[in-house]
Amino acid sequence: MASSEEEQKKATIIDGKAIAHTIRSEIASEVQQLSTKHGKVPGLAVIIVGSRKDSQSYVNMKRKACAEVGIKSYDINLPEKVPEAELIQKVQELNAHPDIHGILVQLPLPAHINEENVLNEISIEKDVDGFHPSNIGKLGMKGRDPLFQPCTPKGCLELLSRSGISVKSKRAVVVGRSNIVGLPVALLLLKADDAVIRSSLTHTD
Repeated sequence: MASSEEEQKKATIIDGKAIAHTIRSEIASEVQQLSTKHGKVPGLAVIIVGSRKDSQSYVNMKRKACAEVGIKSYDINLPEKVPEAELIQKVQELNAHPDIHGILVQLPLPAHINEENVLNEISIEKDVDGFHPSNIGKLGMKGRDPLFQPCTPKGCLELLSRSGISVKSKRAVVVGRSNIVGLPVALLLLKADDAVIRSSLTHTD
């Protein structure tokens, strides 16, 4: 018979699909309220360059999620060899578009395009990926809140929160240190507790 200590060490399986369903239902309700009150729904523009199968699959998932909750999706598909200047011009056009409230640039971009140059052009008010230097900078500062947080790291913390799992006084090990997931996950963990969160970034390359 297992001891009480052994029982406490048992892993907890998080039902991500059930939590995602709940979150999408909540968002759909909020979008409906916006539509009723203001006659508008949020608009999300997704820019994809080239035809990578993994990127196309990810964008299709985003499009499907938008349709489920009532968000209007704008798809911008550009050829693999599009010049960087043309891509930046497209971002600037979307910045000025009144019906588009969020802009995502699907990464990675082709080697001839500087990702930093492109991401820096996204208006901070529409940077729903949370990659703008101002958003990332505020994420790493006590007492400051970014306008947007990177979606995958935010999703990780949301799963824990909605599962009743506290990160307070825990040791967190983050595998990977990319700007997209690893680094912002570590920053969010540190931000989640004012005291003793210890976040270890490990390199997997």
